[in-house]
Amino acid sequence: MVEAFLGLGSNLGDRHTLLQAAVDALAAADGVMIRAASPIYETPPWGPVPQGPYLNACLAVETSLPARALLDLSLAIEREHGRERAIRWGPRTLDIDLLAYGDVAIGEPGLVVPHPRMSERAFVLVPLADIAPRLVIAGEPIGAWLDMLDTSTIIPRSDLAPLTTPGRDRAA
Repeated sequence: MVEAFLGLGSNLGDRHTLLQAAVDALAAADGVMIRAASPIYETPPWGPVPQGPYLNACLAVETSLPARALLDLSLAIEREHGRERAIRWGPRTLDIDLLAYGDVAIGEPGLVVPHPRMSERAFVLVPLADIAPRLVIAGEPIGAWLDMLDTSTIIPRSDLAPLTTPGRDRAA
């Protein structure tokens, strides 16, 4: 079993329902067990495309899937929930990013782990630090990366129900 971290985001449709649908789909997949879900945050969009705010969260999972299979599963879940990749950094119903996969570094076409830009993105690091406060990214503790970023626009959404993680273990 490998510990992996996933970033979730949505800024189209019923954002909260879409994040929960991603959690449910991942939990139902063979070889994936969700260990923790971060609180939900509302965050401004990132990148050059004008769009509405996101809801973001992170998950800690244990998986028997290889990194490529976990990524493929995540992409399939995105598609099932209406994700279209027409505009880079554009609005999306659902985004699931593979942030880290154990201690390994992977650099293959279409798969780079740890996620190459997560240390630049407060909307990833704030919820990730909630569930993995001792995580080391590129040789630095997550707190050191957070200290270099403006986190003032990352707003906790305690008014939203927490993401629920089904209790059954489907890891193979």
